[in-house]
Amino acid sequence: MNEWIVTILLGILEGVTEFLPVSSTGHLLLAEHLFGVKRTELFIVGIQSGALLAVLLIYAPRLRGMLVGEMGGAGKSYLMKLGAAFVLTGLLGLVAIKMGLKLPEDPRVIAWTLMVGGVLILVAEAWLKRHAGHENPGWGAALVIGASQMLAAVFPGTSRSGASILAGMFAGLSRSAATDFSFLLGIPTLFAACGLSFYRQLKSAGVPGQEEWLHLGLGFAVSGVTAYFVVRWLLGYVRSRTFSPFGWYRIGLGLVWLVLA
Repeated sequence: MNEWIVTILLGILEGVTEFLPVSSTGHLLLAEHLFGVKRTELFIVGIQSGALLAVLLIYAPRLRGMLVGEMGGAGKSYLMKLGAAFVLTGLLGLVAIKMGLKLPEDPRVIAWTLMVGGVLILVAEAWLKRHAGHENPGWGAALVIGASQMLAAVFPGTSRSGASILAGMFAGLSRSAATDFSFLLGIPTLFAACGLSFYRQLKSAGVPGQEEWLHLGLGFAVSGVTAYFVVRWLLGYVRSRTFSPFGWYRIGLGLVWLVLA
């Protein structure tokens, strides 16, 4: 398949899956196996940055309101909880790196992780039916969500957004409140992860050539535009619908890929 078409397809795939609870990393790894290509870490970081920019644009008014004090004490408290969750994520990330806690990117491992995550989504939705979720995250919920983000780093196919949204729901938040906190927390988390990966790639492999920069730029743009519309759609979707279809999708995709693998 033409490399430029692959770049566009991977950009679309990243934009669609980065903030849905279906695992962008798992989908990208499976797509690379399917297309028979292996893109550099710099390219993956580039298209993730496009999705990050889209979410930053969507939440910019709310972030501005919290930063300048327009939302009062509630906004300040929310921002402090985001900060605490981010710090906890970073500390656990350093521990994971020191201990070498990362499973191999084996398609069979990803398939099982997708299925387990799908089952957990169904369990979380069943839990939420019996427990009315609240809109304001407490300190406990914030820290649980921060800690849960590390599952995606250790288990390929988990989904950072999926793990943090589920953690929020199990911690007592409503579906929309858990989604908002997860997406807002994803902004500094992905920014830090992308910056670190970018630095490592340049340090180990040097400055890429012109063609790779062009692929990176195209993937960045495609991912950003796609993610913008997907996230806007999802924020409206969660107000009145459940994540159960995503759970069934993960189970189905995991089963199919397990058979193929």
